Amino acid sequence: MKKILAMLLVLSLICCVVLAACKKAPTPDEPNTPENVAFDYDAVADDLESADGTYEIAFVTDVGQLKDQSFNQGTWEGVKRYGYENGKTYKYYQPANGSEATDDDRYNAMKAAADAGAKIIICAGFLQETALVKAASEFTDIKFVFIDGYALNGVDGNILANVAPISFREEQSGFLAGYAAVKEGYTKLGFSGGGGGENPACCRFGYGFVQGAEAAAKEMDVKVDMNFSWLYGSSFSSSPDLQTMLNGWYTNGTEVIFACGGSMCQSAFEAAGANDAYVIGVDVDQSSQSDTVITSATKGLRESVMFALDKFYTDKFDELDPAGTVLGAAEDAVGLPTDTWSLANFSIEDYNALLASLKDGSLVVDDDYTGLNGFNETATNVTINFIA
Repeated sequence: MKKILAMLLVLSLICCVVLAACKKAPTPDEPNTPENVAFDYDAVADDLESADGTYEIAFVTDVGQLKDQSFNQGTWEGVKRYGYENGKTYKYYQPANGSEATDDDRYNAMKAAADAGAKIIICAGFLQETALVKAASEFTDIKFVFIDGYALNGVDGNILANVAPISFREEQSGFLAGYAAVKEGYTKLGFSGGGGGENPACCRFGYGFVQGAEAAAKEMDVKVDMNFSWLYGSSFSSSPDLQTMLNGWYTNGTEVIFACGGSMCQSAFEAAGANDAYVIGVDVDQSSQSDTVITSATKGLRESVMFALDKFYTDKFDELDPAGTVLGAAEDAVGLPTDTWSLANFSIEDYNALLASLKDGSLVVDDDYTGLNGFNETATNVTINFIA
């Protein structure tokens, strides 16, 4: 495990250096390196096939759009970047029926990837579980990476050794975002989450957000009101209904909303822009997507995918624990992007001190999001208005 975490840290640091460089489209004869370019994901093909039409690396999307500027896109960019920089072919597969995709639709996407020659398949989102159990049990020579996943037992009841689950401590990233928002001076907050309250990652983000807001509000001796809802987010997509709800929040005084759920962010951006208000992004740094984004609660999607693919192609896949690898602050896998945030009152120095307390374990954020149910009964400085 220590070797895994060390490698992830190295990859994270490399990514940070690369992204800080000047932007330039990559070309096959001038590879992306920290010395000369930042990786331009849009300049790289979304599919890269071999001469015989097969693909080595496959990506099966979660619900929502491939380029959702959040979870799917962050995961996919890890596939693209690794494939491009290492000369490996790759292809993405979106299960049929979009937001209404069934377990059969997801399995069919995995089977299509296997039939097209995939050696390793990256599957995004906990909804892949049933299909992934079936596919991994059937295609035992193929390796699978289960992003936002957990240990899976095969049809024979034994743990699937060809599946590497990777998950994140989203509650830590959410905590940092909630804490930063209140320290910045905002006392009217909102949380709009995806998955209808059934997505563990979104639930952890949300619960961490309210805990961070409560911690900062206590320190500052201020009262914070927060709207909190899973409405209109089951498909992780933007919609007129979602935008109308968020616009109403802003109109009634909400200052900043944590938009947690794929393309749902587009509705938040539009509502915030119409009200001179603000948004906290999720999963990846979304500051480039809208001027309304003051910061983002991120997790290392790209880096974790590249890390897993590197393990596979260096014949070290067995080092990935089939029981699951959980990544958080201690592994530099969650946080806020200080280079791009627009926070003026919460200093980078104070942020780094808070992050350090998460890393060394002196600050522990509760990850049992069932605690949301009784939050108002124990909180002293934050009041949540649950909107069902």
